Amino acid sequence: MGDAEKNTVHSTLVTLSSMISLLTLCPPFVILLWYTMVHADGSVALTWEYFKQHGLQGFKDIWPTPSLIAWKIIFVYGIFEAALQLLLPGKRVEGPISPNGNTPIYKANGLQAYAVTLITYLSLWCDMAAHVAPNWAARQGGAVGSGSGWRPAVVTGMELYPRIGKSFDIKVFTNCRFGLMSWAVLAVTYCIKQYEENGRVANSMLINTILMLVYVSKFFWWESGYWCTMDIAHDRAGFYICWGCLVWVPSIYTSPGMYLVNHPINLGSSLAISILLSGLLCIYINYDCDRQRQEFRRTNGKCLIWGRAPSKVFIMWGLSRHFHYVPEIMAAFFWTVPALFNHCLPYFYVVFLTILLFDRAKRDDDRCSSKYGKYWKLYCQKVPYKIIPGIY
Repeated sequence: MGDAEKNTVHSTLVTLSSMISLLTLCPPFVILLWYTMVHADGSVALTWEYFKQHGLQGFKDIWPTPSLIAWKIIFVYGIFEAALQLLLPGKRVEGPISPNGNTPIYKANGLQAYAVTLITYLSLWCDMAAHVAPNWAARQGGAVGSGSGWRPAVVTGMELYPRIGKSFDIKVFTNCRFGLMSWAVLAVTYCIKQYEENGRVANSMLINTILMLVYVSKFFWWESGYWCTMDIAHDRAGFYICWGCLVWVPSIYTSPGMYLVNHPINLGSSLAISILLSGLLCIYINYDCDRQRQEFRRTNGKCLIWGRAPSKVFIMWGLSRHFHYVPEIMAAFFWTVPALFNHCLPYFYVVFLTILLFDRAKRDDDRCSSKYGKYWKLYCQKVPYKIIPGIY
């Protein structure tokens, strides 16, 4: 890590506390969320009462033991996605230059892999759907294992672009082809599970599923742009990234759908349409923000944004320095709000995402300040707000 990069991290105490929390609290939290959603009707109060009565033994009792068939499904799924990553054709894309001067080369075939995955899964859902979804978070959360010892590199990672051979990029696999792909697969699975349980799919579940699938489709359409973001270009492959994408993303990001499986809420037509259209608009705005930035970089500013030549500060990026986080958080809210407000747990992802993106905005500002110096200060003078225009 270079000197500039070292100066952009949090204080030692905050960093150490965060690392210990990630290692010790996140895996059991995934199990607790799964138990609360599936066995406690989504009620935190019921789960709390259970632990008041049973204590630590109660936690041991609810910790699931993964079945052999569950491990087989996860293993085959991983091999399937790895094969698609290697074998499907795709455009050659160059990533950002690393601090050591290396330029990673990627094959942009994520959209093809996404289409093949969903088509294959839907063709097999009669045999798989009822078995996979209810226990995915439990199996994944229990698959952490134990290492030989703790050190910061376990959490933050050491390799920026780890690869097996020349072609198989590990972070593309964990972040995109396993984590994000699992998000889409589980969104469909929860929809199917509700149908199997109730003989129909409520419009609340349909809104949740449609918005999540549109968001993930947008991600794979834009996947080559993701390879230039902080996750790939700055964060190294460790527990934070790899376990987070292999377990936390499939378990937590899909949790509103997990809740809706057992809560088939039917919204009024007008409300349902309003939520769906609002969510779609937020996803589009988020996409357009990223598209503007990519197009500006690709053409070195010689392009049209909304029909006119951009300045160095253009459209969305002139509202706030990280305005694209606003529609992303709002999109998460809109695919969660069909669960209504009887329980707070479905909104955990929205709260988590807000904290994550506000922290990421700070980290990104620190990096840009170190990298661009006075030019970043000029940008901050022109665009004083970090995320929310006029507020923050």
